[in-house]
Amino acid sequence: MKLNKGILKDYKKYPEKVLQFGEGNFLRAFIDWQINKMNNEANFNGSVVVVQPIEKGLIDKLNEQDGLYTLYLQGMKEGKAVKEHSIINTISRGINPYANYDEFLKVAENPELRFIISNTTEAGIAFNENDKLEDKPQSSYPGKLTAFLYHRFKAFNGDKNKGFIIIPCELIDRNGEKLEAIIRKYAEIWNLGKEFIEWLDAANTFCCSLVDRIVPGYPRDTIDEVTKELGYEDNLVDVGEQFHLWVIEGPDWIKNELPVEKAGLNVKFVEDMTPYRTRKVRILNGSHTSLVPVAYLYGLNTVSEAVQHEVIGKFVRGVMYDEIIPTLDLPEDELKYFASAVLERFVNPFVKHYLMSIALNSMSKFETRDLPSLLEYKKRKGELPKRLVFSLASLIEFYKGKRGNEDIKLADNQDILDLYKSLWSNYDGTEAGLKKIVTSVLGYEKNWKMDLNKVEGLTDAVTNYLSKIEKLGIKEAVKEVL
Repeated sequence: MKLNKGILKDYKKYPEKVLQFGEGNFLRAFIDWQINKMNNEANFNGSVVVVQPIEKGLIDKLNEQDGLYTLYLQGMKEGKAVKEHSIINTISRGINPYANYDEFLKVAENPELRFIISNTTEAGIAFNENDKLEDKPQSSYPGKLTAFLYHRFKAFNGDKNKGFIIIPCELIDRNGEKLEAIIRKYAEIWNLGKEFIEWLDAANTFCCSLVDRIVPGYPRDTIDEVTKELGYEDNLVDVGEQFHLWVIEGPDWIKNELPVEKAGLNVKFVEDMTPYRTRKVRILNGSHTSLVPVAYLYGLNTVSEAVQHEVIGKFVRGVMYDEIIPTLDLPEDELKYFASAVLERFVNPFVKHYLMSIALNSMSKFETRDLPSLLEYKKRKGELPKRLVFSLASLIEFYKGKRGNEDIKLADNQDILDLYKSLWSNYDGTEAGLKKIVTSVLGYEKNWKMDLNKVEGLTDAVTNYLSKIEKLGIKEAVKEVL
């Protein structure tokens, strides 16, 4: 028996108040769970229409299950290890704009729609000069959103009361501001008119936000046990930790429409989210991202394994305490306390957080999460942080696509995959050949927003570590930085 509304006794249909770009594990374990909680405990009375932001995704599976899925929350709660699960009754339907573009635009005509949420990975909030208003759909997320907003504007004749509260959850700095800037750029290039731009400004509120919950996602290793426990088949089971934090930089009045406090949610409305973001992105996400290529090439598969491993655990603690924390300006005791809490979350006894699930778009993740620490360390200490540099070398090795005789299923933007495929396929086995690979990767300004070869000593240091990884293997090479 498959999960659907027929087997959920208290299934409810709510007005569609939220448009969500992204149907992946994170948003379902974070935003949709919170809306479910607000419906049950704070009378939010709203459902989510989910839009699939890329051509291939989970929308068909979601619709087959009437938008329902089971969420397991597992980890430390009030000092105790807690494992609990519930069916999330938040999503009304899913739309694939690549197959049903008109249905996607039609949602803009709903007067009750009020919020727009997104998580399209770090690479998602980007301008694509090839996007056109007449495309069905536009390739980029901001392109699709601009077309949607313009349809809304026309459907309600520019009514200032029909705008949106737009809260992107992508893990990039000033995500709301960047999304708004790209939409304005499309509005100008597509000649959508002065009145539309005025409506964008007057009727819509773009918020910057920060999200924090570790979400391993679908429990593929234990799905048979999970199915037996549940008594029904669910192709979208999701797993997250107990901890959650959502920091929203926006006007305080949003609380009147989003009853997070009444629902007991850990959501903070702040005037400046910068200290929260820097701490979280550098320590939690930065250590995650720096860990992945080193631990995976070492032969490990999960975050918990890696953090508890004698060698790799020492590596990740060194990254956190010796190379990231010294680059931050908050009180050292506070930073160390946060780092300690993060390590506890990493070894959550219930959660198998696969390294490969974090490896998606690793290049852009390293740029946003680890490069700032690397550069700031060099600035403050006058030398390169050896573990972060080793991680960068390991990342280049990771994109070779091999772990021993096993193929690595690389997942990144096509230009990144093409770059590495070309570089590694033309590698001649020499030291000069390795330096050519490193120089090309570090000089790929589209990803790094700068030429990293200009950072004193970095090219040679990365080449040196990459050479050791190639010659000795990761297990011997990592000893260099320990």
